[in-house]
Amino acid sequence: MSYQQPTAFDFQQAGKTVLRIEREGLEQLDQYINDDFARACALIYACQGKVVVMGMGKSGHIGKKMAATFASTGTPAFFVHPAEASHGDLGMVSKNDVVIAISNSGESNEILALIPVLKRQHISLICMTGRPDSAMGRVADVHLCVHVPQEACPLGLAPTTSTTATLVMGDALAVSLLEARGFTAEDFALSHPGGALGRKLLLHVADIMHSGDELPHVTRDASLRDALLEITRKNLGLTVIVDGLMKIEGIFTDGDLRRIFDMGIDFQRATIGEVMTPGGIRVRPNMLAVEALNLMQTKNITSILVADDDHLLGVVHMHDMLRAGVV
Repeated sequence: MSYQQPTAFDFQQAGKTVLRIEREGLEQLDQYINDDFARACALIYACQGKVVVMGMGKSGHIGKKMAATFASTGTPAFFVHPAEASHGDLGMVSKNDVVIAISNSGESNEILALIPVLKRQHISLICMTGRPDSAMGRVADVHLCVHVPQEACPLGLAPTTSTTATLVMGDALAVSLLEARGFTAEDFALSHPGGALGRKLLLHVADIMHSGDELPHVTRDASLRDALLEITRKNLGLTVIVDGLMKIEGIFTDGDLRRIFDMGIDFQRATIGEVMTPGGIRVRPNMLAVEALNLMQTKNITSILVADDDHLLGVVHMHDMLRAGVV
């Protein structure tokens, strides 16, 4: 696809300059992971309510992302717009909450107007600004400095490096708290049930297995013909050979059928017990589906038995994994 470059301006160089300036800004941020950072983490960790994040303009956009990251990593949180808070939304904040207020200048009028009310209710206040000596910095219970040497914007006006630094500081808080709480991947999945990770970490084998009338099985004295009919009817590429109490004795797959063609088997007289593969790889119904998938891939098989010890409960096929979104 052809295009006409509008000017002789070097866009690549401009982009690389932005990356360099923001990278240098983040390198400076390391000094602010200090005792104040530890106090902020401890305050949030001990919080009996929720973390309420506030910010105006670009700081508000960063605050929304910060609240979302907290909420999905084990720290209940939500965002409140400071202007809306002045007109009733402050009622969403309780005395057990911790407020994180964001402003690069530390002089946001909308936030400063709320601070007397927060103080009166003894609500803990963490202020995240680029100026410790700002109005917000002075009244905060804990101040987190996110000062950067310069914005990537050549005019020094558009928040760029400063918002990146604030975002990273928020991530540092959230991830530190995640580790302190012992938050697990399965905990993460509980707050993401609709996502791919949720499906992988919340689905168990029992949720997707074929059971009951869908379960292909015959006894060992069944004819080879009857076993092939069972494979065809249930359309899972195999049948399980069981005794009268559904105890697993072996399996027979459509791949085994190709194998016995070369064995000179009498298809009219042979029983499935004569040609089955004894045993069969099996998993328990409470195993995570993704773990069963890993086992199937390791063993290079397309189906796996679900059992309680030797008692057959179900069968899971690779297609079931695909339909469930586990793969």
